[in-house]
Amino acid sequence: MSRLRIYDDTRPESPLLDTQDGAVIAAELQKIGVTFERWQATAPVAPGASQEEVFAAYRADIDRLVAERGFKSVDVASIAPDNPNRAELRKKFLDEHFHKEDEVRFFVAGSGLFTLHVGDKVYEIECVKDDLIAVPDGTTHWFDMGDEPSFVAIRFFTEPDGWVGHFTGTDIAQKFPRYVPTQAS
Repeated sequence: MSRLRIYDDTRPESPLLDTQDGAVIAAELQKIGVTFERWQATAPVAPGASQEEVFAAYRADIDRLVAERGFKSVDVASIAPDNPNRAELRKKFLDEHFHKEDEVRFFVAGSGLFTLHVGDKVYEIECVKDDLIAVPDGTTHWFDMGDEPSFVAIRFFTEPDGWVGHFTGTDIAQKFPRYVPTQAS
């Protein structure tokens, strides 16, 4: 189940809010300019489905988002727990960074943890199957896919090079717990 925890950025041991209510998650994230939505497939998506099959199952939502936000490309990224490069892939975005375009992901399957650092607060969002998150450009954050990553996500891009991580050099991400999925997805 989706989950949002909000912390004071100096107190990673004590969440100010801990909720699994989708409406509360969306409302709290909207306050900082982050979009959170739940989508439903119009057709079953089987494990190992092709990119075209995934797109077909979510076509109306994909088209709406592309039209609203002007995305130039959309793809599907997938990682399994047996991926031999999983440790390097996980490590790549564990430190605080930002992008020069919105980071928009829809979880077709599996899960991951987006942690946003906005002002003096840290927003930890566990995204699971059917969750869309849109993190505005310039928002400092980190992403953890866990020790045994397992997800399929639709990714949206405005610029081919916009999704480059610009790292802040702070150690805040190391002060917060690493991701352990709360459910099998």
